[in-house]
Amino acid sequence: MKLATTTLLTLTLACIAASPAQAASNTASDAPTFAQLEAVSPALAAYTQTLVQDEVWEREALSARDRSLATLAAIVASNHTAEMPHHFNLALDHGVEPDEISELITHLAFYSGWGNATSAAAMLYPIFEARGVGADQLPAAEVELLPLDEEVEEQRETTVEENFGDVAPGVVHYTTHTLFRDLWLRPGLASRDRSLVTVSALIATGKVEQVPFHLNRAMDNGLTQEEASEVLTHLAFYAGWPNIFSAMPVVKDVFESRNE
Repeated sequence: MKLATTTLLTLTLACIAASPAQAASNTASDAPTFAQLEAVSPALAAYTQTLVQDEVWEREALSARDRSLATLAAIVASNHTAEMPHHFNLALDHGVEPDEISELITHLAFYSGWGNATSAAAMLYPIFEARGVGADQLPAAEVELLPLDEEVEEQRETTVEENFGDVAPGVVHYTTHTLFRDLWLRPGLASRDRSLVTVSALIATGKVEQVPFHLNRAMDNGLTQEEASEVLTHLAFYAGWPNIFSAMPVVKDVFESRNE
């Protein structure tokens, strides 16, 4: 057993539970109903219904579960709290387990910042409460970590140390010991899904420089080229066309290098 990164959601749930008024107020930021959306922007309402919900979400290249994971990654990383209640519920309906959503939020604390992750945890708390999800269904802080590929990790460590060891030794230290020898080995989210979440968050927040490493890792972990391509299509609607067109040349290079 190894003392792994403290589960962010568990800590946040405890804080919120101490303040019922705050928990009750979380639902005030829910996305507008269709009628409210139509009253403000009939065109947006129509696109939401006929294009996003009825067409994009029904495309066969990516499962509904994977679309939920990619969507949650995008909106959590972008701190789009109004969208969170709907998509947390939708993800659970699509078969994403509570422990996987909990682990997704913990993971994204490191890839999009603590503030975005704790905001997401606050929005998730009343949903878990309403569905009767308790601490016994969530990943513990201390878990048996997955096996580490020592050869691959040592190569990554050497490259990062050589490039940045003199720039920010603290960052290099935590990258190795907290991210890749702890967080990435937590079993609450499958390696392939953890990679999918990471790539989606990076694309949604415009961090295209980080995409090649993580997309290659995702494909090594089992994400297919067809699925990766469809993630771009799906995220165009949740991250915006500019972020997708910024990512596409990078993704193209990864595809071409792997197909040589």
